[in-house]
Amino acid sequence: MGPRRAAEPDRLAGAPRRASLGAWLRFAEGLYGSAGLALGQVSATAHDEALYLLLHTLGLPMDSAAAVLRRKLTAAEEISVRSILARRVFERVPAAYLTKEAWLGGHRFYVDERVIIPRSYFVEIIPRFLSGAPAPRKSPRRNPAFSGMKTGTIADVCTGSGCLAILLAHHFPQATVDAIDLSAPALDVAKINVRAHRLARRVKLHRSDVFDAVPAAQYDLVVSNPPYEPSADCDVLPPEFQREPRLALDGGADGLDIVRKLLRQAGRRLAPYGALLMEVGGLRAAIDREFAALKPEWFPTEDGADCVCLIRGSSLRGHV
Repeated sequence: MGPRRAAEPDRLAGAPRRASLGAWLRFAEGLYGSAGLALGQVSATAHDEALYLLLHTLGLPMDSAAAVLRRKLTAAEEISVRSILARRVFERVPAAYLTKEAWLGGHRFYVDERVIIPRSYFVEIIPRFLSGAPAPRKSPRRNPAFSGMKTGTIADVCTGSGCLAILLAHHFPQATVDAIDLSAPALDVAKINVRAHRLARRVKLHRSDVFDAVPAAQYDLVVSNPPYEPSADCDVLPPEFQREPRLALDGGADGLDIVRKLLRQAGRRLAPYGALLMEVGGLRAAIDREFAALKPEWFPTEDGADCVCLIRGSSLRGHV
């Protein structure tokens, strides 16, 4: 920490003085590039993340960006901006941990170092496919069917900050959701978010390794964004991603440890018409190869990643 602090004035020597927010944004983008900061936890571009960080630091709403870029910062504001940029650049602290918030599906969630920063393709999947309406099963890849499916009882396995459980509770206002995680610190954060969204009556938190310690229940829908990074890949992640809890990222030697356990247990937890949805990153080929008998169906995503699969309860029955 000491050496980094000592280097700060040199690294920020070219910072604007009594300049506009737009000038500070350009300077911040340059810092992001020269320092090689990793992106993807808050935004995919340096411009968007730096703008978010600056606006949050100054207490300005995101929708005010166009109107305030010409506004000159006060001396006190420049001190605050320099401080937050120094932490992001020199300490490689993820932006979401600096602001203590993350946005997903239009909702704000509290986050800190106890949880992985929310990011998930379920933001696309939930509104586009989980409408509860019947869908023709012409092509499993293009349109997984939910004909006759109910969504009264839902489980979110590896809930972390609770964001997916909360999004599901908002999307299905009649549903109850069991939010499950092995990490007690993560569940403390999830509790903050459940309370903030006023969902304590419908979202119940459980500390458990998958379903091991969850009371017997049958679910219409089980959703999971489990740890799926192979251990060797976790060892070489950029510093920002290594600041996230390893427990939330590391899926074992081939990334499938938690996936295998979830698939073994889900068959006994799903209603006959139910379904399991998993986000599995780059493991699609491995899932198709090892679990071909379960007939995984893949949702299309806007960027072509197509890394969320559906496995029906009828296929899971008998899989132990």
